[in-house]
Amino acid sequence: MIRSRVSEIKHAQKESNLSHKIAQFFLQIKQDEPKLEGLSLSRVSLSPDKGTCTIFFYCAGGLKEYELIRPTLVLYKHSMRKALAESIPGRYTPNLKFSYDPHREKQRRVDELLDKLKKEGNE
Repeated sequence: MIRSRVSEIKHAQKESNLSHKIAQFFLQIKQDEPKLEGLSLSRVSLSPDKGTCTIFFYCAGGLKEYELIRPTLVLYKHSMRKALAESIPGRYTPNLKFSYDPHREKQRRVDELLDKLKKEGNE
């Protein structure tokens, strides 16, 4: 029990550290690459074996716009991984995987529905 709790804490710490560093690198890349302007970093998830780090992005234009921007984003994958390897202590650097975050889209729809209900209630 104690050992699994310790490993959970270490996993959460590494995920938090990765999230912080990835956000920094993404902001630098976003300043250099105008094609990534509409993209925002949503969250970072580290696999249980710490071998894969999934970076979730959100685009105001939805999944279609994300798919248009994704090839440009993939060009920076190796430089981001190298920068992570240099800035985060550890033997291995996880592979990076880019993905669209559907949760933000669902949250936006829920917010729109709530706003609509508020307007109908006020009328």
